[in-house]
Amino acid sequence: MSTISISLHERVPEWRLPSRGRIGMYCLIGAESAIFTIFVVAYLFYIGKSVSGPQPKDVLHAPIFYSICLLSSSLTIHFAVRNLIRGNTTGFARWWVLTILLGATFLFGTAREWAHLIFDEGLTVSTNLFGTTYYSLVGLHAFHVTVGLLALGVVALFWFARQLRREHAERLEILSMYWHFVDVVWIVVFTVVYVVGV
Repeated sequence: MSTISISLHERVPEWRLPSRGRIGMYCLIGAESAIFTIFVVAYLFYIGKSVSGPQPKDVLHAPIFYSICLLSSSLTIHFAVRNLIRGNTTGFARWWVLTILLGATFLFGTAREWAHLIFDEGLTVSTNLFGTTYYSLVGLHAFHVTVGLLALGVVALFWFARQLRREHAERLEILSMYWHFVDVVWIVVFTVVYVVGV
Protein backbone atom coordinates (compact mmCIF):
# COMPACT_ATOMS: atom_id res chain seq x y z
CA MET A 1 0.00 0.00 0.00
CA SER A 2 2.74 2.47 0.94
CA THR A 3 4.74 1.49 -2.17
CA ILE A 4 1.78 2.29 -4.42
CA SER A 5 1.15 5.65 -2.75
CA ILE A 6 4.82 6.63 -3.09
CA SER A 7 4.93 5.73 -6.80
CA LEU A 8 1.72 7.70 -7.45
CA HIS A 9 3.11 10.65 -5.55
CA GLU A 10 6.28 10.62 -7.64
CA ARG A 11 4.28 10.88 -10.88
CA VAL A 12 2.54 14.10 -9.82
CA PRO A 13 4.46 16.99 -11.36
CA GLU A 14 5.74 19.58 -8.93
CA TRP A 15 3.64 22.76 -9.05
CA ARG A 16 5.53 26.02 -9.17
CA LEU A 17 4.36 29.59 -8.92
CA PRO A 18 4.53 31.45 -12.25
CA SER A 19 7.30 34.03 -12.47
CA ARG A 20 6.62 37.55 -11.26
CA GLY A 21 7.45 38.86 -14.72
CA ARG A 22 4.81 36.68 -16.33
CA ILE A 23 2.18 37.68 -13.73
CA GLY A 24 3.12 41.33 -14.25
CA MET A 25 2.72 41.00 -18.01
CA TYR A 26 -0.70 39.33 -17.60
CA CYS A 27 -1.78 42.25 -15.39
CA LEU A 28 -0.45 44.80 -17.88
CA ILE A 29 -2.22 43.09 -20.77
CA GLY A 30 -5.45 42.97 -18.76
CA ALA A 31 -5.27 46.68 -17.95
CA GLU A 32 -4.35 47.64 -21.52
CA SER A 33 -7.18 45.49 -22.87
CA ALA A 34 -9.63 47.47 -20.74
CA ILE A 35 -8.26 50.76 -22.10
CA PHE A 36 -8.48 49.55 -25.70
CA THR A 37 -12.03 48.33 -25.09
CA ILE A 38 -13.07 51.84 -24.02
CA PHE A 39 -11.52 53.36 -27.17
CA VAL A 40 -13.09 50.74 -29.45
CA VAL A 41 -16.54 51.24 -27.90
CA ALA A 42 -16.19 55.03 -28.28
CA TYR A 43 -15.23 54.62 -31.94
CA LEU A 44 -18.19 52.33 -32.62
CA PHE A 45 -20.56 54.60 -30.72
CA TYR A 46 -19.61 57.71 -32.71
CA ILE A 47 -19.55 56.11 -36.19
CA GLY A 48 -21.83 58.11 -38.49
CA LYS A 49 -22.56 60.80 -35.89
CA SER A 50 -20.27 63.45 -37.38
CA VAL A 51 -22.34 66.33 -38.76
CA SER A 52 -19.58 67.35 -41.17
CA GLY A 53 -17.18 65.39 -43.38
CA PRO A 54 -15.07 63.67 -44.20
CA GLN A 55 -16.58 60.30 -43.29
CA PRO A 56 -14.60 57.01 -42.93
CA LYS A 57 -15.76 55.64 -46.31
CA ASP A 58 -14.51 58.81 -48.02
CA VAL A 59 -10.91 58.74 -46.80
CA LEU A 60 -9.92 55.38 -45.30
CA HIS A 61 -8.12 52.66 -47.24
CA ALA A 62 -7.31 49.38 -45.49
CA PRO A 63 -3.54 49.05 -44.92
CA ILE A 64 -3.38 45.39 -45.95
CA PHE A 65 0.37 45.22 -46.62
CA TYR A 66 1.33 46.96 -43.38
CA SER A 67 -1.10 44.79 -41.42
CA ILE A 68 0.49 41.66 -42.87
CA CYS A 69 3.88 42.99 -41.79
CA LEU A 70 2.73 43.48 -38.21
CA LEU A 71 0.94 40.16 -37.94
CA SER A 72 3.94 38.34 -39.45
CA SER A 73 6.12 39.81 -36.72
CA SER A 74 4.31 37.57 -34.21
CA LEU A 75 5.82 34.59 -36.00
CA THR A 76 9.28 36.09 -36.24
CA ILE A 77 9.43 36.97 -32.54
CA HIS A 78 8.26 33.44 -31.70
CA PHE A 79 11.05 31.95 -33.83
CA ALA A 80 13.56 34.33 -32.24
CA VAL A 81 12.70 33.24 -28.69
CA ARG A 82 12.72 29.54 -29.72
CA ASN A 83 16.22 29.98 -31.15
CA LEU A 84 17.45 31.59 -27.94
CA ILE A 85 15.95 28.77 -25.86
CA ARG A 86 17.99 26.33 -27.97
CA GLY A 87 21.09 28.45 -27.43
CA ASN A 88 21.30 29.64 -31.05
CA THR A 89 22.00 33.35 -30.51
CA THR A 90 22.79 34.00 -34.18
CA GLY A 91 19.43 32.57 -35.27
CA PHE A 92 17.79 34.57 -32.49
CA ALA A 93 19.36 37.80 -33.77
CA ARG A 94 18.18 37.24 -37.34
CA TRP A 95 14.56 36.67 -36.31
CA TRP A 96 14.66 39.46 -33.72
CA VAL A 97 15.96 42.05 -36.19
CA LEU A 98 13.35 40.92 -38.72
CA THR A 99 10.68 41.46 -36.05
CA ILE A 100 11.95 45.01 -35.51
CA LEU A 101 11.96 45.69 -39.26
CA LEU A 102 8.40 44.39 -39.67
CA GLY A 103 7.17 46.46 -36.72
CA ALA A 104 8.96 49.57 -38.02
CA THR A 105 7.43 49.02 -41.47
CA PHE A 106 3.97 48.91 -39.91
CA LEU A 107 4.67 52.12 -37.98
CA PHE A 108 5.90 53.77 -41.17
CA GLY A 109 2.62 52.76 -42.83
CA THR A 110 0.64 54.35 -40.01
CA ALA A 111 2.64 57.59 -40.31
CA ARG A 112 2.15 57.59 -44.07
CA GLU A 113 -1.60 57.11 -43.69
CA TRP A 114 -1.80 59.93 -41.16
CA ALA A 115 0.17 62.27 -43.43
CA HIS A 116 -2.27 61.51 -46.26
CA LEU A 117 -5.31 62.06 -44.03
CA ILE A 118 -4.00 65.31 -42.56
CA PHE A 119 -2.46 66.98 -45.60
CA ASP A 120 -4.49 65.54 -48.49
CA GLU A 121 -7.89 64.91 -46.89
CA GLY A 122 -7.86 67.60 -44.20
CA LEU A 123 -8.79 65.16 -41.43
CA THR A 124 -7.31 66.11 -38.08
CA VAL A 125 -8.16 65.17 -34.52
CA SER A 126 -10.36 68.28 -34.27
CA THR A 127 -12.13 68.02 -37.65
CA ASN A 128 -15.10 65.97 -36.45
CA LEU A 129 -16.05 63.06 -34.17
CA PHE A 130 -14.67 60.57 -36.67
CA GLY A 131 -11.27 62.32 -36.68
CA THR A 132 -11.18 62.46 -32.89
CA THR A 133 -12.03 58.79 -32.34
CA TYR A 134 -9.95 57.55 -35.29
CA TYR A 135 -6.72 59.25 -34.21
CA SER A 136 -7.35 58.30 -30.58
CA LEU A 137 -7.81 54.60 -31.31
CA VAL A 138 -5.19 54.15 -34.04
CA GLY A 139 -2.82 56.49 -32.19
CA LEU A 140 -3.14 54.46 -28.99
CA HIS A 141 -2.19 51.35 -30.93
CA ALA A 142 0.70 53.11 -32.68
CA PHE A 143 1.97 54.24 -29.27
CA HIS A 144 2.00 50.63 -28.06
CA VAL A 145 3.85 49.51 -31.18
CA THR A 146 6.42 52.27 -30.57
CA VAL A 147 6.93 51.16 -26.97
CA GLY A 148 7.32 47.56 -28.16
CA LEU A 149 9.88 48.57 -30.80
CA LEU A 150 11.90 50.49 -28.20
CA ALA A 151 11.96 47.40 -25.96
CA LEU A 152 12.95 45.16 -28.89
CA GLY A 153 15.66 47.65 -29.82
CA VAL A 154 17.12 47.59 -26.31
CA VAL A 155 17.29 43.78 -26.46
CA ALA A 156 19.03 44.02 -29.85
CA LEU A 157 21.63 46.35 -28.30
CA PHE A 158 22.29 43.76 -25.58
CA TRP A 159 22.81 41.15 -28.29
CA PHE A 160 25.26 43.41 -30.18
CA ALA A 161 27.12 43.96 -26.90
CA ARG A 162 27.28 40.15 -26.51
CA GLN A 163 25.40 40.33 -23.21
CA LEU A 164 22.48 38.14 -24.27
CA ARG A 165 22.51 34.48 -23.29
CA ARG A 166 20.26 31.46 -23.20
CA GLU A 167 19.21 32.10 -19.60
CA HIS A 168 17.54 35.34 -20.71
CA ALA A 169 15.05 33.45 -22.89
CA GLU A 170 12.25 33.49 -20.31
CA ARG A 171 12.42 37.28 -20.00
CA LEU A 172 12.26 37.66 -23.75
CA GLU A 173 9.36 35.24 -23.87
CA ILE A 174 7.52 37.58 -21.48
CA LEU A 175 8.38 40.54 -23.72
CA SER A 176 7.07 38.58 -26.72
CA MET A 177 3.72 38.25 -24.91
CA TYR A 178 3.41 42.04 -25.10
CA TRP A 179 4.22 41.99 -28.80
CA HIS A 180 1.63 39.28 -29.46
CA PHE A 181 -0.90 41.40 -27.54
CA VAL A 182 -0.16 44.40 -29.77
CA ASP A 183 -0.74 42.21 -32.83
CA VAL A 184 -4.03 40.81 -31.53
CA VAL A 185 -5.23 44.32 -30.70
CA TRP A 186 -4.46 45.38 -34.27
CA ILE A 187 -6.79 42.66 -35.58
CA VAL A 188 -9.58 44.19 -33.47
CA VAL A 189 -8.68 47.77 -34.46
CA PHE A 190 -8.41 46.87 -38.15
CA THR A 191 -11.79 45.14 -38.07
CA VAL A 192 -13.49 48.03 -36.28
CA VAL A 193 -11.92 50.87 -38.30
CA TYR A 194 -11.52 49.43 -41.80
CA VAL A 195 -14.29 46.81 -41.99
CA VAL A 196 -17.16 47.63 -39.62
CA GLY A 197 -16.73 51.40 -39.59
CA VAL A 198 -16.51 52.02 -43.35
